[in-house]
Amino acid sequence: MNNHRRQQFFLKTSLRGNSLVQILIYSNLILFTLMVLHGTMLGFGMSAIMHPSSRLLVHWGAQYWPLVLDNGEWWRCITYAFTHGGLIHLGFNMVVLYQVGPLLESEIGWTRLFTVYTLTALVATLAGLLWHPVTIVVGASGAIFGLIGFSVSYYHRVGGYIGIQRRNFMFQWAMMAFIFGFVVGADNAAHLGGALSGAALGWIMPVSIRDQRKTEGLFKGIAITCVILTVISIIFIPISWFIG
Repeated sequence: MNNHRRQQFFLKTSLRGNSLVQILIYSNLILFTLMVLHGTMLGFGMSAIMHPSSRLLVHWGAQYWPLVLDNGEWWRCITYAFTHGGLIHLGFNMVVLYQVGPLLESEIGWTRLFTVYTLTALVATLAGLLWHPVTIVVGASGAIFGLIGFSVSYYHRVGGYIGIQRRNFMFQWAMMAFIFGFVVGADNAAHLGGALSGAALGWIMPVSIRDQRKTEGLFKGIAITCVILTVISIIFIPISWFIG
């Protein structure tokens, strides 16, 4: 790859304007900051930043299937992906999202990106229900693995020099993220569920411009539905404090 192509390739991985990836990163940062402030007020000190307690995580939207199944707290199936178990956990996930998200958003647009992000987050937490139904789970990594899995299969179908380069770029991030998750004991059920469901979506997502235009209305409708569900789910975090 010559210098000009290399610059163009990596330029697309940067955040520009009010992109969806930018909004997702800010949303995660804001929610984590609010959780830490709450933990500090409760007297948890630095542990609220580095190792939030299970109680604090559940209070701020962590996935805990007994509460979903017994109390009907369905919104946790989405909010868990915006809650993180410490600064390192948050930092690594946001770095990966920053690296893989903008490139994919520039390729398929925000509607398809958010559709993939939300659907794979849901599949990731369903995988957790099958694997460890009574474990508290937090983090955006399931959805991020969904984006990576999607990218690998999607760019493989695109083919050509650029498609293969991007596929390999995403595959490298998948390997690094899997290794990191294994080392820190992360939720590999969510990672696998997100990656496989993302790869499946990448295999059926329209690649040609003509087919993308034909399905533009469909994905716009799905994305708007996902946005509404996400906003309502996050609003349910404080609501649950008063109705629980």
